[in-house]
Amino acid sequence: MSRFENSLALAKCSWQVLRDDKKLTLLPLFSLISTVVLAAAVLLPIGVIVRNGTGDFGASQPLVWILGFAGAVALSYVVVFFNAALVYAANSRFRGETMSIGDAMRAAHERAHVLLPWAVVSATVSVVLRGIEQRGGIAGRIIGSIAGLAWTVVTFLVLPVLVFEGIGPFAAVKRSSQLFKHTWGENLMTNAGIGIVGMVAMLVGLVPLVPFVLVGGPVAVLGVVLFVGWCIAVMLVTSALTGIFQTALYRFATGAPVPGFDEAQLRNSFGPRRRGNGFFGFNGNSFD
Repeated sequence: MSRFENSLALAKCSWQVLRDDKKLTLLPLFSLISTVVLAAAVLLPIGVIVRNGTGDFGASQPLVWILGFAGAVALSYVVVFFNAALVYAANSRFRGETMSIGDAMRAAHERAHVLLPWAVVSATVSVVLRGIEQRGGIAGRIIGSIAGLAWTVVTFLVLPVLVFEGIGPFAAVKRSSQLFKHTWGENLMTNAGIGIVGMVAMLVGLVPLVPFVLVGGPVAVLGVVLFVGWCIAVMLVTSALTGIFQTALYRFATGAPVPGFDEAQLRNSFGPRRRGNGFFGFNGNSFD
């Protein structure tokens, strides 16, 4: 089985877990709602300060920066918190136990002392990368995009590490990086597979939208609303699948059983490292 086929099989296993426990999609939903509400609460006062009655942005710029960074940290923590709760719930499922959404959120709350520092680190990296992209022109956008991708894949297992090992954010990045050296091909390809499936699902949603738009008027508006709802549903499912896959990969990496996943397919995620210096220090043939 090729790497790509193996990745699709693992994504399918994640879907089967979600199908058996559909309430896992509630956590991404709560994360989305909380993020929208918090973003509105942060942007409104910033907008008022920027206008400042006279439209003078220079005098209020430092305060805007402070509020903006604080808002970025808060938004980051919301996402991290609900993703951590998802990891807890998925892990409970793998252990053959039943964990309610409330129990998963309480478990995540008990890890606030490691989740909050990670949210700060994550928000800081995001702000720095965004600054590079905005101020560096074309070169900055390229560098920022590459660095952002590298950061995403290297820290893919940070959340399960934080949740189950309770170490600090920098130690968690190091630990995730160590696991990444063994799972990097599967991390990239399986997540790409989940993303591609989600994109295709959104495009499929465009098909029934066409007749609504052709009719026009209120019917077209209804069609757009339904399409947006469909896209949100797809996003919630793909987010849940990613959390399930993170948990499954971490469990296998640490020697824990992963019911519902084929052991041979997971083992293929941890192929021996080839000699040579390629992308991120790995030989390009690692995908073979």
